[in-house]
Amino acid sequence: MREMSIDIETYSSEDLTKTGVYRYSEAPDFEILLFAYAFDDDDTVHQIDLACGEKLPESIVEALTDPDIVKTAYNANFERVCISVYLGLTDFLPPEQWRCTAVASSELGLPQNLAGVASAFGLSEQKDTRGKALINYFSKPCKPTKSNGERTRNLPEHDMEKWKAYKEYNIQDVVVERAIKEKLARFPLKDSEQKLWEIDQRILDRGVGVDEVLTQNAILFNQIHKEDRMEQLQNITNLQNVNSVAQLKKWVESRTGENVESLDKKAVKNLLETSQDDVLKSALLLRKELAKTSIAKYEAVKRSMCQDKRVRGILQFYGANRTGRWAGRILQVQNLPQNHLADLDLARELVRGGDYDLFQTLFSVPQTLSELIRTMLVPSENCRFIVSDFSAIEARVIAFLADEIWRLNVFAEGGDIYCASASQMFKVPVVKHGVNGHLRQKGKIAELALGYGGGVSALTSMGALEMGIPEEELQPLVDMWRGSNPAITRLWKTVEKAAMDAIKGKPSRIRHGISFVREAGILFVGLPSGRRIAYVKPEIGENRFGSPSIHYMGVDQTKRTWTKLETWGGKLVENIVQAVARDCLAESIIRLEQKGYITVFHVHDEAVLDVPEGTGSVEDVTRLMGEPISWAPGLPLTAAGYECRYYKKDD
Repeated sequence: MREMSIDIETYSSEDLTKTGVYRYSEAPDFEILLFAYAFDDDDTVHQIDLACGEKLPESIVEALTDPDIVKTAYNANFERVCISVYLGLTDFLPPEQWRCTAVASSELGLPQNLAGVASAFGLSEQKDTRGKALINYFSKPCKPTKSNGERTRNLPEHDMEKWKAYKEYNIQDVVVERAIKEKLARFPLKDSEQKLWEIDQRILDRGVGVDEVLTQNAILFNQIHKEDRMEQLQNITNLQNVNSVAQLKKWVESRTGENVESLDKKAVKNLLETSQDDVLKSALLLRKELAKTSIAKYEAVKRSMCQDKRVRGILQFYGANRTGRWAGRILQVQNLPQNHLADLDLARELVRGGDYDLFQTLFSVPQTLSELIRTMLVPSENCRFIVSDFSAIEARVIAFLADEIWRLNVFAEGGDIYCASASQMFKVPVVKHGVNGHLRQKGKIAELALGYGGGVSALTSMGALEMGIPEEELQPLVDMWRGSNPAITRLWKTVEKAAMDAIKGKPSRIRHGISFVREAGILFVGLPSGRRIAYVKPEIGENRFGSPSIHYMGVDQTKRTWTKLETWGGKLVENIVQAVARDCLAESIIRLEQKGYITVFHVHDEAVLDVPEGTGSVEDVTRLMGEPISWAPGLPLTAAGYECRYYKKDD
């Protein structure tokens, strides 16, 4: 089968980083400027300068729609969507005709950008460093100035030298992408992962409905509320600019007579608890309320919503390259605020109806707008959402992988793992809302914090002290949990030893088909599904305690840089468990799609389906999600679900 490598440069007045490619390519002024391509092993990269009047040859248009020609690109979703729009197609180009080298690179644990992958591979061909400046010049609107004749866009004729450089940059991207593809050929993407990516692309293409009225009114309500609170704060403090932290600090110091180093959340809380000054308290409460008010997600959806009132591209396949999980984009559905409001319907209808006065009388404006964020997402006309998620998926997977029998029995019998864990730890029966029910909370926090080798600091980070657990009880809690879960504790050590052995050149396989091998400078951890997760350039180093530890090259999640990272048994187990849980969700999505259910998005362990009225059922969906998985015999999966007319957490 022939292959066609593609890279394009485009223009749109929309900001791609804020809207995503679907809204970006819908802009009236969207166009493809340059189209570079190469077939198979042809040494020549061809280019079509569309911005200067050249046309796509009919042979290239035919190739783009020919099912016998595979199209490849780095981040193929961008090329596929943009070319579909450029060609005026009713439907997007079919993803099964495309291959994405960004996905294949991510599966190897490499950086998630073309330049980073080329650098990590040490290729002789590297991405042209002039690219960012050239993109800013030709592919984005420019600020009108006297010197540029008040124009809002730079065209090729405005700087032909730069345009020549942009054409060279476009061609070089194809050269680099092909060099990366050649390197990746040694580690081809599994067919099952390619098929999953194709389903993922169709999910992105269909998008999810948006309640435009709710979205716009929520933004308006927030503005009204903010202006009102700002005015109140202004009246109390008489400051020229109440948004100025420096001015507000000076005002607080004038009230307290003490130096104020910060007005962060902790400092404000301390002042509110200790001050007897009612005026100061009123100002700080207003400040606190203003700080809490955030409508960024409403604005993100409004910005990225397509003409048909749907938002697309909210997930990135293999966005987490250590586990293969999807990452959130635009809306970040993985961290939407939960909703616990009893009168959610009423609050939602008041916002939709534009009744701010009654809304602010009945509800806390910032808190309620936060809880309504999920409800922006709505099913298609004459449809409802069916939402279904796995029950305690990570707890089930780790019990399965470790063969922690008592836990597997709890799941098999439909028990409450938090109660069972507390009972195992404290050697007494624990029943939710019943005998020794107060111990369930300790069982819960231990479950959430300690499964991957965490200790006292993990409990503290999870909020143990705020929950009322005394500090002196934390270490005993760690010891009791580990003592109650000997198989899981052993698994941390088993995995760490197997990984270290593999790095030293001794591959191994442990229970449930988990394997460890070093190939071509990469530590591969094989999963029960047959997929592998990767750690680049692994080596045995030393941790801060002077003990041997595993180091590898990866992306620092805080600094976003490609650097040396450290891992250990518990962290490796966490990666493996989350990767297996991801594969379970993937199996469910495939099953649901094969049965005709339409997935509009998903979140870690949850699938959200757009289901026509009168078809499908919660029972059918949860049954499909809970069916045994062939590659994980004995994994006790169950799922729960509910229907809703807008997205929300179940009551």
